[in-house]
Amino acid sequence: MESKIEQPCPICHSQAGLKLTVHTSEIAYFGEHTEMTLVCDECGWRRTDFIPSEGKKPSVWSLTVNSAEQMSTRVVRSSSCTVRIVELGLEVEPGDNATGYISNVEGVLKRFEDAIGIILRSAMIEGEEGTDQAEACQELIGHLSRVREGEESVELLLLDPMGHSQILSDQAKSAELSTEEIAALATGPQIPVFDASDLQE
Repeated sequence: MESKIEQPCPICHSQAGLKLTVHTSEIAYFGEHTEMTLVCDECGWRRTDFIPSEGKKPSVWSLTVNSAEQMSTRVVRSSSCTVRIVELGLEVEPGDNATGYISNVEGVLKRFEDAIGIILRSAMIEGEEGTDQAEACQELIGHLSRVREGEESVELLLLDPMGHSQILSDQAKSAELSTEEIAALATGPQIPVFDASDLQE
């Protein structure tokens, strides 16, 4: 289903409205999900999110990652989800332009590694390769590489106040977030939120 939303673009503020595409499908192992994509034709801004048909309680998913075999474990991260790697002190909060994605544990680790790599390259360009920041980046990249090889263990957390994120593994654990935990979390883009049931005719 495709429709026009009478809402200005959050980036270029165009009053032409946003195009909303809604597609409901069965995602292997996860069940039915609604994929929603908002697009601004003026500037090209895009935001995609995935909403499961069931289970919308604020939740935290945790997985102890300790083997190379777990790299293929599927992960659904919504635009409202904070991702943490506890032992390494790494965290990605949903910002104003956060988008959802379907990946696996290796893909999540690679996203962290890519972000750290950008900081490291910037430090090297500025001639700061010997600084504490550059060394810390190199150390974190080394840790993430060893986790992917199954040589180190970390805890991966998905904290989602909207309850749309999941880790598909018998070893993953899920719990409801407390009111205090929800209050401390970022919630992602401040743009229209739709209930999937409202979009089905």
